[in-house]
Amino acid sequence: MSNAGTPFNYDEAFSRNIGWVTRAEQAALRGKRIAIAGMGGVGGVHLLTLARLGIGAFNIADMDTFDVVNFNRQAGASMASLGRPKAEVMAEMARDINPELDIRIFDKGVNAGNLDDFLSGVDLYVDGLDFFAFAARRDTFNACHRLGVPAVTAAPLGMGTAVLSFLPGKMSFEEYFRLDGCDEDEMAVRFLLGLSPAMLQRGYLADPSRVNFTEKRGPSTIAACQLCAGVTATESLKILLGRGKVMCAPWGLHFDAYRNRYVKTWRPGGNRNPIQQIGLFIARRQLRAMRRLEQAGKS
Repeated sequence: MSNAGTPFNYDEAFSRNIGWVTRAEQAALRGKRIAIAGMGGVGGVHLLTLARLGIGAFNIADMDTFDVVNFNRQAGASMASLGRPKAEVMAEMARDINPELDIRIFDKGVNAGNLDDFLSGVDLYVDGLDFFAFAARRDTFNACHRLGVPAVTAAPLGMGTAVLSFLPGKMSFEEYFRLDGCDEDEMAVRFLLGLSPAMLQRGYLADPSRVNFTEKRGPSTIAACQLCAGVTATESLKILLGRGKVMCAPWGLHFDAYRNRYVKTWRPGGNRNPIQQIGLFIARRQLRAMRRLEQAGKS
């Protein structure tokens, strides 16, 4: 039986959240605006998860369209959405959950020129950018730090997630990752190891040849994207409601469902930390070896 004529009611739609949040807290979440850059693997699932949490407004950014190669992990990827703009599709899906949503779409993505507008009136930024989008990510996190906007990034790693939060007045993204002056290879190494000092995902990569830094691609799973969204939604709730302890950088967390392991990470000084420097040295050697294999495969 069709329910097409059933009117939407916010309180009823999100009533099952009550208990884990109070009615007053749910009303507060309804009045919050979250910015999400990237509507792909993690960004799209972030949007739908936060919409089901009852967040009332979003700024979303993406310049890409859906392709068949997105089917394994991206919430909006389907035969019906092939070739369509990701931000447009995801906005439609979110509005199917909550027709009252206030969504601003930035269909050119994020860049240094539009970040003040993208972050205007925002209570929280959630990172959904591609791993290799270093310039856009640095610009966005720097703008968050300048404007006093809390920010969360969750990396889908193997079949787990590594999460870092950056809060106003605390260690910034740049202070933690130390990417200034680095070439792209060095940024990749510093970003990956900074996100996941424990590297729990490393032990079960079944086919290392599928990781190709030259072509900026690697394997991915929907399991990791879903875990990212669940943990990020929880961190978002705590930040937005001021409820519960938020571990912010240089603290982080890494949960790997495949290995059934959870690790709290602590790197005072971020990538400048002496223990981290040892890991970076090893990672650089591994990347150089990987580059040689990539080049050998082309010859």
